[in-house]
Amino acid sequence: MSGNESRLQAIYEITNREPMPPKTPKRLEELWASDVFTLSKMQEGLPKDVFKSLKKTIHNGEKLDPSIADVVASAMKEWAVSKGALYYAHVFYPLTNATAEKHDGFISIQSDGSVISEFAGKVLVQGEPDGSSFPNGGIRSTFEARGYTAWDVTSPAYVMETDNGSTLCIPTVFVSWTGEALDKKTPLLRSNAAMNKAATRVLKLLGNTDIAPVNSSCGAEQEYFLIDANFANSRPDILLSGRTLFGKAPAKGQQFDDHYFGAIPERVQVFMQDVEEKLYKLGIPAKTRHNEVAPGQFEIAPFFEAANVATDHQQLLMTVLRNMAKKHGFICLFHEKPFKGVNGSGKHVNWSVGNPTQGNLLDPGDTPHSNAQFLVFCGAVIRGVHKYGPLLRAVVATASNDHRLGANEAPPAIISVYLGSQLEDVFEQISKGGATGSKGKGTMHIGVDTLPVLPTDPGDRNRTSPFAFTGNRFEFRAVGSGQSVAGPLVAMNTVLADSLNWIGDKLEAELAKGIELNSAIQSVLKEVMDQHGAVIFNGNGYSEEWHKMAVEERGLANLRTTADALPVLKEKYIEDLFAGLGILSPVELASRFETYAEQYILSIEVEAKLVISMAKTLIYPAATRYLSELSNAALSLKEIGLDLEVETIEKVSSLVKSMMEKVSKLDSALGSHDFATTEDHMQYLSKTIRPLMDEVREYADGLEAEIADDLWPLPSYQEMLFIK
Repeated sequence: MSGNESRLQAIYEITNREPMPPKTPKRLEELWASDVFTLSKMQEGLPKDVFKSLKKTIHNGEKLDPSIADVVASAMKEWAVSKGALYYAHVFYPLTNATAEKHDGFISIQSDGSVISEFAGKVLVQGEPDGSSFPNGGIRSTFEARGYTAWDVTSPAYVMETDNGSTLCIPTVFVSWTGEALDKKTPLLRSNAAMNKAATRVLKLLGNTDIAPVNSSCGAEQEYFLIDANFANSRPDILLSGRTLFGKAPAKGQQFDDHYFGAIPERVQVFMQDVEEKLYKLGIPAKTRHNEVAPGQFEIAPFFEAANVATDHQQLLMTVLRNMAKKHGFICLFHEKPFKGVNGSGKHVNWSVGNPTQGNLLDPGDTPHSNAQFLVFCGAVIRGVHKYGPLLRAVVATASNDHRLGANEAPPAIISVYLGSQLEDVFEQISKGGATGSKGKGTMHIGVDTLPVLPTDPGDRNRTSPFAFTGNRFEFRAVGSGQSVAGPLVAMNTVLADSLNWIGDKLEAELAKGIELNSAIQSVLKEVMDQHGAVIFNGNGYSEEWHKMAVEERGLANLRTTADALPVLKEKYIEDLFAGLGILSPVELASRFETYAEQYILSIEVEAKLVISMAKTLIYPAATRYLSELSNAALSLKEIGLDLEVETIEKVSSLVKSMMEKVSKLDSALGSHDFATTEDHMQYLSKTIRPLMDEVREYADGLEAEIADDLWPLPSYQEMLFIK
């Protein structure tokens, strides 16, 4: 165990930490949505006609009647004040993957100097935060500061309770004075509207008459690491970049597979229970918790919700995890690869589309070969993923996610679709002329008399696929742990809308020729398979054979890094896709590229500066002290006639010299450069700066393996991953 004084103190604080006092568990029914201004609370506090109007807006997507805003605001305020709120906040989601909020008080000064609580409809509906100080990709200049938030009626308001008080939080969109979207919510709402329009058109062509609005749904599995704050606070790299830039692998990592689904550590389970209680009060349907593959890694997963609400809840969930971790003495890490040598973290986004009248449109039923509605919508997904695969790669492209994608722990950077053996067979039949049957479910006899015969699914699961069908939904497995799910959902809704419009055009043309509906569907689906079937792959996505086949034989893109992927957003066919559906204008799309490229550049530059600083001020001094101790010991032993083996001295000296040479080279390479384009800058960081950082780390980690433990200045992997 460590002999370094600060590390010993950290270990002492952790091992002698007082356990959190036990809490009396509450019934789920008492907790559920108690801090949310739900429909039932609206019904209690609003006149019938106002509630009816508001309900239509929420459920049917009708425009909000401005005449009811004051009544709704008054009822919302009374409810919030009853829960101790003195302030309200318009909560919005800028292009930072974080949440932003502007707080204002209910206070209103009267003419006699007294105060009352006041909340008018106009301040509920619209707010005005600064529109220039958030990432905007050139839409707003510094002197052009006006921006607006606008109430999103479809996502419920809630009260956020903290130790310092309660605040009424109102989910909003965020746009510039000139009307461009500066946030992640606005394009998501637009994409859902475009998808609904296209889906409704196709459903009508399929013979449906009673069609409720079609909505996308989402369930995002969140992976994260918990590290004791005593360790994390002694690591500048964790504090400033969210990951370890140095660290020798411990003797034991995840090779025994004993952490995955293992017994949850007691301290962690208490943390999880507090998180879940908070989530339930906020109406977030947390369902699953467990240990993940890597030591110190965990997962939480919710039930499906409407995509817009699920996205807001996902942001809120990350906030709750971070805040609750601090209360329990942890730091919660959402970086995709905080520790080298063990699995990183992703966010699997389970996505489907449906409505109350036709149900889940991606549910194949027991006989998918005869389920025309499912086949049409599944075919639309296949076409969309094939045609716009590079876009799906671009929306999950970040500096941190580059460490994970393609690392044989997450999907490859090649976007393909996994259908499973049953659906692959059905679509192969379609490509050959017509589907006549489906593989059925099987049964499993375990061989133990007391156990029942178990039903088995008609297809396996494939963890190497970035876009996998998993029974009644698709799972986008390439999304990063720290990302907002809004971008991936916008992309999926958009490519589906485009494909449904294409299918609608084809079906209408076939029907206009007098062709019977089922024959028209068969013809269109065969064309989908002929043109886009190359994207379907059920095999091992990690294999070299697939990488070669995907690119050379099937023409799929392999965009390995963010520097390769983000420029896709500048492609004309992507611009036409978003503009044609009214989801992102060319200006808004260009702003996304500029913003995300800047974030990539800044992330790597911050890490590079940290590598230089930590190597010079922490690792180099520890190494020279150790060399001094070894040298003095060698001289003392020589005086009494003993020879000390000099091999260690020479090895440490060589590692120090090599590390500092690489530090100097990295420092010079990081100096100012004139880049012709943003793309050139990103490629330089990807191909020059990151490899130099890795070279510095190689020598630094070598030194950690040699230097006396009582001199090593940084908490080790062994300590951070295994001491809880």
